[in-house]
Amino acid sequence: MRGRIFLVIVALIAALLAWNYLRPVPVVAASSGLPVQTIIPGTAPALPWPGVGAAAVGVSGLGAIATSGDAQPAPAASVAKVMTALVVLTDKPLAAGDAGPSIAITDQDVQAYQTDLAQQQSVVKVQAGVPLTELQLLEGMLIPSGNNIAETLARWDAGSIPAFVDKMNTRALKLGLAKTKFADPAGASAATVSTPSELMSLGMVAMQLPAFAQVVKLPQVQLPVAGAVYNVNGALGKDGIIGIKTGSGFNAGANFLFAASVTVNNRVITIYGCVMGQPTLAIAFSAARALIAAMKPALVVKQILARQQAVGAYDTPWGDHSDVLSVYDVTLVEWPGMVLRQRLDGKTLSIDKPIGPGAPAGSLHITLGDYTLDVPVVTGSGLYPAGRVWRITRLPGSNS
Repeated sequence: MRGRIFLVIVALIAALLAWNYLRPVPVVAASSGLPVQTIIPGTAPALPWPGVGAAAVGVSGLGAIATSGDAQPAPAASVAKVMTALVVLTDKPLAAGDAGPSIAITDQDVQAYQTDLAQQQSVVKVQAGVPLTELQLLEGMLIPSGNNIAETLARWDAGSIPAFVDKMNTRALKLGLAKTKFADPAGASAATVSTPSELMSLGMVAMQLPAFAQVVKLPQVQLPVAGAVYNVNGALGKDGIIGIKTGSGFNAGANFLFAASVTVNNRVITIYGCVMGQPTLAIAFSAARALIAAMKPALVVKQILARQQAVGAYDTPWGDHSDVLSVYDVTLVEWPGMVLRQRLDGKTLSIDKPIGPGAPAGSLHITLGDYTLDVPVVTGSGLYPAGRVWRITRLPGSNS
């Protein structure tokens, strides 16, 4: 009898051990080794906002930094031509240094020139039968700010000005410019409105196009019929300013959307900004230069992550360990008081066979200001399946 009981007990233990061994092995999640958020040290400077109107500033690789306050939409004036150029260059891309296709100048284009001239608008002289290239049209629109040239580009791109304006507004919505509305391609209408923050966002996108950036930094160009034309951006070349567009002509005042190239910690970055509603363009230029001068000392370019740096780890219930490593360096532009957020989106691993070092392990999501980045991460060392002893001896009902 005792022998039978012993055999039953042995059989039950064997069955329990077999069941324990065959239970599913738990998947393994990565744990983060970085703080969820860090405040960039320092105190942001008091920026010299203009006494009237509104303004906004930002930085490449960081996005918007600050505004002088919530602004109501106001006439954008000729700054609207930045969107005209963006739409044209998106529809008909032009590499930096290329002239692009030749566009015929028609009687309609000449009539637009004469009408705008009679209304004392900003114009560039054209002549029927004397073609201009796409690049020359962009130069005529962005440098001396020819309203008639904006109209010619609109008709060439979309077939009609209303169709082109629809494209402008569609693109504005895609860029999230909720307060921006275009009524014409030149900014000659007071119904074409925006805010400093949204025009700055538009400028940041446009400046990523090499052909656009090439044009707006030119002090002057030579055009057929019109001859030498000069950039209305009187601040060009001062305090690192490399463009981009002025706008004036309404009772709401003068506007200046600007970009300036500056060196911070031996790195070249671009400061962006927009001032609106200034008494004159000269005052708008001075306001922009004051903002650039105040921002530059507060900016820092810093490496926040090194290649092969551990950002987390895998720890298995059976005792294996592997660091989770970044695959490259990350250097960011920092502004005092901003919040740096880091989130490890690590893969959950089912380790049913050996996983070697360097295996994909997900990504590290980094956010600073408007800037986001996903850095691939990998395993630092090998991870191996659970051994027989652990699988047999783990506690029933437990994954550890």
